[in-house]
Amino acid sequence: MRGLLACAALARRAAGSSGAAPARVRHLASAAEAAEAELKKTALHDFHVANGGKMVPFAGWSMPIQYKDSIMESTVNCRTNGGLFDVAHMCGLSLKGRGAIPFLESLVIADVAGLKDGTGTLTVFTNDKGGAIDDSIVTKVTDQHIYLVVNAGCRDKDLAHIEAHMEAFNKKGGDVKWHIHDERSLLALQGPLAAPTLQLLTKEDLSKMYFSDFKMIDINGYACFLTRTGYTGEDGFEISVPSENAVDLAKAILEKSEDKVRLTGLGARDSLRLEAGLCLYGNDMEQHITPVEAGLSWAIGKRRRAEGGFLGADVILKQLQEGPKIRRVGMFTQGPPARGHSELVNSSGEKIGEVTSGGFSPCLKKNIAMGYVKSGLHKAGTEFKVVVRGKSYDAVVTKMPFVPTKYYKPS
Repeated sequence: MRGLLACAALARRAAGSSGAAPARVRHLASAAEAAEAELKKTALHDFHVANGGKMVPFAGWSMPIQYKDSIMESTVNCRTNGGLFDVAHMCGLSLKGRGAIPFLESLVIADVAGLKDGTGTLTVFTNDKGGAIDDSIVTKVTDQHIYLVVNAGCRDKDLAHIEAHMEAFNKKGGDVKWHIHDERSLLALQGPLAAPTLQLLTKEDLSKMYFSDFKMIDINGYACFLTRTGYTGEDGFEISVPSENAVDLAKAILEKSEDKVRLTGLGARDSLRLEAGLCLYGNDMEQHITPVEAGLSWAIGKRRRAEGGFLGADVILKQLQEGPKIRRVGMFTQGPPARGHSELVNSSGEKIGEVTSGGFSPCLKKNIAMGYVKSGLHKAGTEFKVVVRGKSYDAVVTKMPFVPTKYYKPS
C-alpha cells in the first residue's frame, strides 16, 4: 500500500514534468489512486487534511501520522499541554443481555463481574494456547451492558472470534447480543489540559471521575460515552461521539484550549505509548505471546486465577505458578535507536531475545526500547548488547514506564 501511494506521487510528478504521462506511468498512478481510494476514512479525514495532516495508510484507514509540527514537538506538547487524537479507526462495541458478563469472561482474563458499574480495565482476549488475540479496554456499564474498544488492525479477527463464540453461547441457552458502534467516532484527549479543557464543554463534574471511570454524558450538547483513559501515560479521556458531531467537537476542544491542545498524529501517539511502557498489539503482543510473558499478570483478576474459565487458562495459570520462559522488558540502548526485530545478544554473541518496539524518546532525549528476553535476564540493571545494522551496542534493562504516568486517581 505504501509503495502504491509513493508511485502515485511519482506518477503525478512525471506527468507534470513531461506534459503527457506515458501509459505505464498512467497505470501506476491509477493503481495507486485506486488503492488510496480503498482506504477507509474517519469522519475527521477532511478536517485533518485542512489542518495540515500528513495522511498515511494504517490498518486499512487513511490516518494522520503528523501535522505541521514535528513528531518530537507534538510528543512534548502532549505532555506539556495536550494532544487531541482521532482514534475513530478503532472499533467500539457493546455486549448486552443477562449473559453478557459470563460470555465475555469466557474470552478474556479480566474479572469483569468484579468491576463496579461505570468502571473499566485493560484486558486481553486469549486463544486456546494462552496467546493474545488482542488487548482491549473493557467497561462494565451495568450487569447487563459491557462496552469495549478493540484495535483497528484486529477488528475483523476480533469480531469473527466474538461472533463465533457468541453464537455457540446462545445456542446453549445464553443471552447476549451485540451492537458495533460504527455510527460513532472516537477521540482521545490527553495531557495536563485535557480535564480543564473538557470541563468547559460539560456540566458533569470531571473532578469526581477517576482513571478508568466511564459515563454517558452530554459534551458540547452531544450524547457521548466518556472514559477517563488513554494510551499516552498522561491523564486524559477517550470520547465516543456521534460521527456527525465529531468535527464540531474537535473544533470546540481546540478552541476552548486556546490552541494549546494540538491535533496530534500516529507518530507522536507511538512515541507517547512507548515512553509510557504500553504494548502495541502486533509489535509487543501477538498470538504466541501470553499476558504473563507480556508483563500483564496484574490484569488477571484474583477470582480468574482461582477459577480459570477463559481460553488458554491452563497455560496461563501454569505460567503464573512456575514463571514464564521469556519476559517483556524495557531498556535503554546506545548507538542508533533499536527498532523492532533487532536482536539482543549476551557477551558471547548468543541471542537472548529481541526488540519489539524502540525509538528515540522526545521527552527523555535518549533511546528507549521494549522487547523480550529469557527469564533471569529481565531484572533492572541487567546488561547485554543490541544489534543494529550489523553492529552491537550496549543495552541495559530498566523499569517501565520510562516516563512517569500521571493517571488521575483518588488520593
